[in-house]
Amino acid sequence: MGGLKTLIILQLIYFCGCMDQLHIVYEWKQIDYEFPSPAARAQAIETKAFIPENNIPMGLEIYEDRLFITVPRWKSGVPASLNYINLKDNSTNSPKLIPYPSWAAHSIGMDGKPPEIVSPFRVRADRCGRLWVLDNGKMGNLETNVTKYPPSIIVYDLKTDNLLRKYVFPADQVKEDSGFANIAVEDADCENTYAYAGDLGKPAIVVYSWEKNESWRITHHFFHPDPLACDFSVKGFNFSWTDALFGLGLSAPNADNYSTLYFHPMASYDEFAVSTEYLRNQSLAEENFKAFKVLGSRGPNAQSSVSFVDPKTGVLFYSLVNLNAVACWKTSNKEYLMKNQGRIYMNEVTMVYPTDIKVDYNDNLWILSNRMPIWMYGTLDPNDVNFRVFSAPVVDAISHTACDITPRSDILDKFVNKVKNATNSLVAKIKQNSGGVAISPLSVVTVLMVSWIISLTI
Repeated sequence: MGGLKTLIILQLIYFCGCMDQLHIVYEWKQIDYEFPSPAARAQAIETKAFIPENNIPMGLEIYEDRLFITVPRWKSGVPASLNYINLKDNSTNSPKLIPYPSWAAHSIGMDGKPPEIVSPFRVRADRCGRLWVLDNGKMGNLETNVTKYPPSIIVYDLKTDNLLRKYVFPADQVKEDSGFANIAVEDADCENTYAYAGDLGKPAIVVYSWEKNESWRITHHFFHPDPLACDFSVKGFNFSWTDALFGLGLSAPNADNYSTLYFHPMASYDEFAVSTEYLRNQSLAEENFKAFKVLGSRGPNAQSSVSFVDPKTGVLFYSLVNLNAVACWKTSNKEYLMKNQGRIYMNEVTMVYPTDIKVDYNDNLWILSNRMPIWMYGTLDPNDVNFRVFSAPVVDAISHTACDITPRSDILDKFVNKVKNATNSLVAKIKQNSGGVAISPLSVVTVLMVSWIISLTI
């Protein structure tokens, strides 16, 4: 019966593995850039304008044939903090990054003025053909000498790559400990667009109106970190983070043209929501405390950084940083409970610290992992793959999870066919190794069904 146990274990692994539908599109051992010439690269290394080990990709975005990658200036030696990859170039799966919109936009002038782009964490391409860049404005966060410029929202025309607008946050909306990392853009109306910037250092949302070209700051208790959720452990590194408001995900608009903003602090196990009807009006938000809702808990050890809502399926995707995983929840589900949340991908090698999640306009899910805790508290191995970009169609990524939108009968048919094929193969192998012991096909099917059920719950 030892052979039967082995085959059952292998079958369980097979069913669990079939849930991980993502595939790796790009991967890097270290980040490199498309310098104007080899001599320019050599000079950048010599002058320490480029220190390869100090460059870590933090955010991604997809628009048409370009994949944007941000590399924030947490340490010195980052030559360009907003870049892109040509998706049509299939010559390598470790492409060099091309600065966007130009090298000049990332260079500090001779007069000491800040570059056009200082240090963005994440960006968002809207349906109107604009790239929204939330610039944190800080250089050298992890070093002794921190250079601070005012945070800003920078908007580019993705058709021409021209700068449309740079909006610097008013001084009274930026606090001493402010840190702006994530942005969500409500673009149902291209002229009446709103951007929501999360402050993870001094908990708040800064709301920006494109039409009015002005912003306001909204605070709420739900933006604050949970003191019981500040302990993290990733790949043997234990650390304490008190990051507040972090994950931001916008739903598709309702009949009144308002969206739901799903949000959570990083140091938290809970998910929250609020209608943008309240966020668009500062006084309305302040007078309606209960408009902010507690949805529920992701469970123990389930702190999350980034999140994103697919407007078509209504599925909320989010990272699980301690678990090296990406999970999901259907926003159409009235209950935010552990049993209603699905696992998209989990891997202790390839998915260490999923740092950004997006769904493009062709219904594909994209995820970036970057091993950031190892980079921050240890040393990345330059001979190992450290950064990866994953992708898959949304319908494939959520297939056979609690977020699946496929009709249940179709899922059952697929499962029955898979079980039939697997059972026939298993029975044949068991007969070869059973030494004459009679094995009932029904018992094998039962084991396979139990294995499948277990795989859906882990």
